[in-house]
Amino acid sequence: MSKVTVVGAGNVGATAANVMALREIADEVVMIDIKEGVSEGKAMDMMQTANLLDMNTRINGVTNDYAATANSDVVVITSGLPRKPGMTREELIGVNAGIVKQVTESVLAHSPNAVIVCVSNPMDTMTYLIHKISGLPKNRIIGMGGALDSSRFKYYLSKALNANPNEVEGFVIGGHGDTTMIPMKRFATLRGIPATELLDAETMDKVVADTMVGGATLTKLLGTSAWYAPGAATAEVVEAVIHDQDAIIPCSALLEGEYGEKDLCIGVPCVLGKGGIKKIIELDLNAEEKELFAKSAAAVHKTNEALPC
Repeated sequence: MSKVTVVGAGNVGATAANVMALREIADEVVMIDIKEGVSEGKAMDMMQTANLLDMNTRINGVTNDYAATANSDVVVITSGLPRKPGMTREELIGVNAGIVKQVTESVLAHSPNAVIVCVSNPMDTMTYLIHKISGLPKNRIIGMGGALDSSRFKYYLSKALNANPNEVEGFVIGGHGDTTMIPMKRFATLRGIPATELLDAETMDKVVADTMVGGATLTKLLGTSAWYAPGAATAEVVEAVIHDQDAIIPCSALLEGEYGEKDLCIGVPCVLGKGGIKKIIELDLNAEEKELFAKSAAAVHKTNEALPC
């Protein structure tokens, strides 16, 4: 029996739980939240679709009862304040650091062998915080951001190419921030054809720029952080771990010399499967990409310095 816990039953957490249930990624999904009735109500609402959608995953909702999360294979942490229009992810660090610390300690008390997937913002720094306070092996802590950023990159690529999104490939590395992410245009393709051969430089640069502010664009439109794509991206990462897929997904991982960086969690291509991160793929970056990655890493290091621990 596979079990996933989602901490935080807000828009992102609930969407992640729903996608996991619909795709039957795990046998059981537990949602836990500090607000009385929210996780219970959303779990009940989702379970009332089980017969309609031929869904076999069991979803449970609880309020602050971490005992119900015991023996989870994967724990997803979405807890924390969402962005509001005009806010950067980095501005959330003070409040969210305290929340993530408390949540990490609570879930590990009941699921000491779990893989932790961090969604809370600023995501790279919160992933780094979990490493510092948990003492877990580096492979068992994954920051989700690269999966989401890559999905947005592929969306903008498909629009520019007027192509089926399922036929487009592309990925993003670097920090999960409006100025730190690096859409890898050199590796973007449409059915194996380099996108740089199908789009002029100006159009490709716009795709990159739109990707980088993809989250901010949605926050401005919605009045709060997006949730459909973040929830689905989270489910993709969890599925790779639970089903031991050996899937290559960009995510925030602790670097210990890779890409010339140490003591830093930042987005890089990783092989995900049972136990979490099986391998960090070190790309042969060109001069421009190396410069962008170094700038991104420096910005994430700076944000980490603001951690209250």
